[in-house]
Amino acid sequence: MKDVLDIPRTAMEVFEMLPEGTICEVIDNTLYMSPSPTTIHQKVLGKIFTRLQMYIEDNTLGEVIFAPCDVYLDNGDSVVQPDILFIKREREAIIEKKGIYGAPDLVIELLSSNKKHDQQIKSELYRANGIPEYIIIDPETKTVWHYLLDGDTYAEQPSATGKLQIHSLNFYLEF
Repeated sequence: MKDVLDIPRTAMEVFEMLPEGTICEVIDNTLYMSPSPTTIHQKVLGKIFTRLQMYIEDNTLGEVIFAPCDVYLDNGDSVVQPDILFIKREREAIIEKKGIYGAPDLVIELLSSNKKHDQQIKSELYRANGIPEYIIIDPETKTVWHYLLDGDTYAEQPSATGKLQIHSLNFYLEF
């Protein structure tokens, strides 16, 4: 018989029990799980990450990481796995062995089956945690939604289909 003290009481406790590599996030004590991304999602992700990584390394700007990598926000009460994240060189101390502890400087999410999750739930979490630049891409239509933090709200920036422009890095890519 299992001891009552061993039963997880929060979504974060359940998350910590999952096997490594599980696609799972915790936001506001709710566990979100999703299936593996589609092939088109992975192809677009790979192209963007590869070019962005080369640019960041060539210019010694910081670290770029792709999913899955746990990012702990809300003082550790929420954990997400953005598709791509960037941390400036001078802030690399938030990168630890288990994951990222604090707000990245840039998050890029590619939409998957649950679009509301990235466009509303995660967008609000990122805004509340002060992530300065947030980009959402629909890999099927190549639509780009680009947001810059302006005070405590996200201001949407003009974007063109199939074109990624990261203002904070002076980076441009057609995908």
